[in-house]
Amino acid sequence: MELTLWTYEGPPHVGAMRIAASMKGVHYVLHAPQGDTYADLLFTMIERRGKRPPVTYTTFQARDLGGDTAELVKRHIREAVERFKPDALLVGESCTAELIQDQPGALAGGMGFDLPIVSLELPAYSKKENWGASETLYQLVRGLLKNHGAAAEGHDPTRWKEAGRRPRVNLIGPSLLGFRCRDDVIEISRLLASHGIDVNTVVPLEATVADIMRLPEADLNVCLYAEISESCCSWMERQFGIPFTRTMPIGVGATADFLAETHNLLGMEAPDAREGEQSSKLPWYSASVDSTYLTGKRVFIFGDGSHVLAAARIANEELGFQVVGIGTYSREMARPVRAAAKALGLEALISDDYLAVEAAMAEAVPELVLGTQMERHSAKRLGIPCAVISTPMHVQDVPARFSPQMGWEGANVIFDSWVHPLMMGLEEHLIGMFRHDFEFVDGHQSHLGHLGGLQSAQVEGAPAAIADSATETQGSEAGSAAGSAVAVATATLEWTVDGEAELKKIPFFVRGKVRRNTEAFAKEKGLIRIDSETLYDAKAHYSA
Repeated sequence: MELTLWTYEGPPHVGAMRIAASMKGVHYVLHAPQGDTYADLLFTMIERRGKRPPVTYTTFQARDLGGDTAELVKRHIREAVERFKPDALLVGESCTAELIQDQPGALAGGMGFDLPIVSLELPAYSKKENWGASETLYQLVRGLLKNHGAAAEGHDPTRWKEAGRRPRVNLIGPSLLGFRCRDDVIEISRLLASHGIDVNTVVPLEATVADIMRLPEADLNVCLYAEISESCCSWMERQFGIPFTRTMPIGVGATADFLAETHNLLGMEAPDAREGEQSSKLPWYSASVDSTYLTGKRVFIFGDGSHVLAAARIANEELGFQVVGIGTYSREMARPVRAAAKALGLEALISDDYLAVEAAMAEAVPELVLGTQMERHSAKRLGIPCAVISTPMHVQDVPARFSPQMGWEGANVIFDSWVHPLMMGLEEHLIGMFRHDFEFVDGHQSHLGHLGGLQSAQVEGAPAAIADSATETQGSEAGSAAGSAVAVATATLEWTVDGEAELKKIPFFVRGKVRRNTEAFAKEKGLIRIDSETLYDAKAHYSA
């Protein structure tokens, strides 16, 4: 474990807390000093919950280390069981307590309680939060279902047909402090229901011990967040023969693939391939005239593995962006992220050092960053627009409105979230480029004419306003020269292929003005050929 000012993930016991806090009737006894109780704030502040997570801390102090800390652990376990009466008990230790080696799980197991006790061994100095959440969910499900007698070869995902019922699935992985998990569950449940598929149970979010006991009753497991749920789904496949989906339904293409995979595994007729275009606005918006501005935009992507993989596919295949950087802080997801990067002709950045990520971001020179709250801070320093797509997140990334990432509606949310920062950048670009132009200057727009109440004769003399503006900034002699340059015929000027391509990215309603200003700039500089570099030199000139 490397100490740093900011971290992408907390220690593994925070991941265990996420699972416990997500469920009902589960309590977590954590052997930890008082300083390790900071994680409570994550649930009350970021998740905006009105209650503390179901965690009892032993909160040992320095003076306790000279005595019997094992008795301290047993006392807190006993008090927690008596007070909260949980249906299942998780017992573990924080990074600090791990050094003492009190083995609280073994102590709890020997106290004779009549309830399931899951001992968590989470190596705090080599693993982190997402791994801790995954391991906790796996150990909890395995511990509760270990005596379930289903045979692996006895499971048939198409048995629902003979039983005369609708197929049913489990949604595995959504948890507190996950990115938009609650809204994703609603959207995916609604999507599956529209295809005649019922949700058997959701684990761990809002689940009970009884819900976990019903997991084997499903025909299929839907693995929503691989970081959290893949270990659990893999064990259930080995133990009960229940298959699980591999596609995370984020984006139009991935959602369509997810539905096709789900239908295939359940032995159902393939869904309509056109459903995405009919149900989500993203395909139409991406192909619309206004979105030509987005084509080829350079984007840098960083976050947890699942959301990074989904974002890269959406950016590259559905929005026409150019991915210029990709990476993850999750070493458990390094392999698929590296594979995705290779397919894009890139080398993945696998790091949990936010300063290294910021340096890579600056080197890639993106026009948009898709990342975590860490990248949002870095992008702000670099002057680059950013949209948050992954944990770690802050309160502004937990909106009160329905805002999923998955399914058809999730695709709509993603389009808005990613495109709006770019459009705001476009507004600033235009304001800067044309701030001396009489048609765009503040206060010159009114129902009386573009010059805000001046006589029509003055409006007809508008080209003189351009010279006047230039005079204010460059002096009377330069302004006169600029005015003369604008008046010269443009027959001798030649636009290159890349110059025309860059010009077409600018919205049509100002494209003519950009062309005229760029040609005026080129003549002033004595240029004959206008390429993309000339266009942006003109922008800088008029923005100065």
